Amino acid sequence: MKQHDLQPAVGSTTNRKRVGRGYGSGSVKTSGRGQKGQKARTGHSKMPAWFEGSPSKTNSIKRQGYKRGVSFSNPNHVAFEVINLGKLADLDGNEFTPATLIELGLIKSTPSAVLPQKIITLLGGKEIADTTTPLVKILGVGEISRAITVHAHRFSASAKQKIEAAGGQVVELMAWSEGKGPQAQAQAEEPAE
Repeated sequence: MKQHDLQPAVGSTTNRKRVGRGYGSGSVKTSGRGQKGQKARTGHSKMPAWFEGSPSKTNSIKRQGYKRGVSFSNPNHVAFEVINLGKLADLDGNEFTPATLIELGLIKSTPSAVLPQKIITLLGGKEIADTTTPLVKILGVGEISRAITVHAHRFSASAKQKIEAAGGQVVELMAWSEGKGPQAQAQAEEPAE
């Protein structure tokens, strides 16, 4: 066998489809490209993935945040493990901390991955924040009829009210120090009567 005797395997190569060569070919007029428009033109397949073909007013980078919608991630977002007051009422015991809630399986044991500087300051510094348990928030869904002591990072107003009304105690682990925080700042800005 010589080099000029080599042939490709049968069926491995096919001839290019010759479009627009008469009605007998089955591909005339629009040559398989449908009707008019950008996709019927030469070169439309070489457009970059981000090309939208619209005016700059609707295709500008300004609108990208709106287009992404729910995929936008807030860099200052803080994830809390949420627990309803009704769940605590069903549990045995009179004192609950994030550590005991992890043991009971109500919250995960994985701490929050990224915390904004404001939260780290409220927790007592980077050393404490790095080793802290997950941030826990107690909501006022449900009722409680006995006195309990709850240690959590945040409480809703209704949860706080219900716990204290039942003779219990609320211990906020992430409270602003006295004279600081949004509420103290708002009171300082109020005009004196």
